[in-house]
Amino acid sequence: MTAAESHDGSRQRIVAAAAEIAAEAGYEGTTISKVVKRSGLPVSSVYWFFKDKDDLIAEVVRSSFEAWIAEQPTWDPLPKGVSVGEGLRAVLNRSVLSLATAPDFLRIGLMLTLERRETEPAARTLFLDTRIAVEDDLTRWFTAAIGPRKVKRAPDLPRRLARIVIAGTDGLFLAHQIHDDEDAGEYVDILVAIVESAIAAA
Repeated sequence: MTAAESHDGSRQRIVAAAAEIAAEAGYEGTTISKVVKRSGLPVSSVYWFFKDKDDLIAEVVRSSFEAWIAEQPTWDPLPKGVSVGEGLRAVLNRSVLSLATAPDFLRIGLMLTLERRETEPAARTLFLDTRIAVEDDLTRWFTAAIGPRKVKRAPDLPRRLARIVIAGTDGLFLAHQIHDDEDAGEYVDILVAIVESAIAAA
């Protein structure tokens, strides 16, 4: 193993340990001492890579989101003859399955979003920024999918549809944490029906 591989491996062990602890104990319950114990690395290694806990948890959120998004289907333009509902269902049928694995960025990000602190954690800011980026991608997709005539009549519709999809997938994630037997396929059908109804009503 090269020095660079050892360096990267240590960093990954620290991030993985922090992710595990944050999933178990939340942001407040995650401490550098717990990360040191879980990772098996000295405290100097943690501070070599990260200036403090906030910096470390932000990296957990960032790396988890990047790993998750790399496995997701892309929001490509709809092929000719494919409806918005069909296109949306095709993407969601693939993407919602990964929510059952409780990606760290989503679990930690939602917890931090519900908490208010005098000093906002970097991880919360990063999570909200990623949400805005995803919302923007979805808005662009819906804008192209529903066509210029409908967008002209209802300019805010693509953004509202994007938020419906994000809120719906958040709900599925939370439901799965409570009930392991949630049927993701049925949930996708309901979400698609809501979107189709919103488009038809516009």
